[in-house]
Amino acid sequence: MSIMNQQATLGGGCFWCLEAVYQHVRGVHRVESGYAGGKASDANYDAVCSGRTDHAEVVRLEFDSSVISFKQLLEIFYAIHDPTTLNRQGNDVGSQYRSVIFTHDESQKTTAMELVKHLDESGIFGNKIVTEISDLPIYYPAEEYHQNYFNLHPEQGYCAFVVSPKVAKFREQFKDLLM
Repeated sequence: MSIMNQQATLGGGCFWCLEAVYQHVRGVHRVESGYAGGKASDANYDAVCSGRTDHAEVVRLEFDSSVISFKQLLEIFYAIHDPTTLNRQGNDVGSQYRSVIFTHDESQKTTAMELVKHLDESGIFGNKIVTEISDLPIYYPAEEYHQNYFNLHPEQGYCAFVVSPKVAKFREQFKDLLM
């Protein structure tokens, strides 16, 4: 992968929320929902939701770093979820919903750690950030029916009441990064 085409893997609650936001970011060419960070040798939705695999729901982004930086992707990430709650996002509870950044190289790890330090020192969240930052383990794509979920099912209850407000918040806060 060239320097300009990079990947990022992020988890911040339900992958439908992150996917729906990042699909609208200028410079992000592909967003795929999946699973990473667990101890099981395979991952699927039922197993991950059981909490027994330790995998997190994540999105894998392919982006052009000449258009958007990894740091900007993380700034969006921190604006659209609560990084101060351990294994929880709203009513979604369990390690599969943890706040996590799986880094693809040392540069990403440094950027993520520096941003967390800055955000913690600023006191913007009021509580300490608990986002896990670790090297990317094996990544498993989610089942096909989870891909592009919000766009295909905007009227579904979770999408209407949880995903849609996050997308609206992103659109308002990051107008300059919209496609």
